[in-house]
Amino acid sequence: MSKPDIDAHVGKRLRLRRTMMGLSQEAIAKAVGITFQQVQKYEKGSNAMNAVRLYEFAQFMQIPVAYFFDGLESSTPSIHETVGMAEEGVAFDHNYKKVSDRESLEMMKAFKRIGEQNVRKRLSDLVRAIADNHTVLD
Repeated sequence: MSKPDIDAHVGKRLRLRRTMMGLSQEAIAKAVGITFQQVQKYEKGSNAMNAVRLYEFAQFMQIPVAYFFDGLESSTPSIHETVGMAEEGVAFDHNYKKVSDRESLEMMKAFKRIGEQNVRKRLSDLVRAIADNHTVLD
């Protein structure tokens, strides 16, 4: 995976967490002492974040630094991983479509609007059952 791809992935994760928390770019910029324009550049992936900045965002948003990299290793295997998987007989599913961050965010917002705890629990169980059944069928 290239450096720009990693920067874009980290930026998407920053935007997802910020949006899930209901925060503006200006709010998180102020919290870590930068401009909201810099936050925009991070979220677009046009500017890379250094380790200190990642740590500051993670602390403010109450998440581990690893959050920014979640899903990165599974999104595109390196050439070494691809060769290794092919040698081990691992099948590639080229029809697989990754759920977008936007879809995840919309689902989370809708889920949070459900007021009854028992309804949320049953819905969560249903989604897990569908996902588990789907993986068994594939």
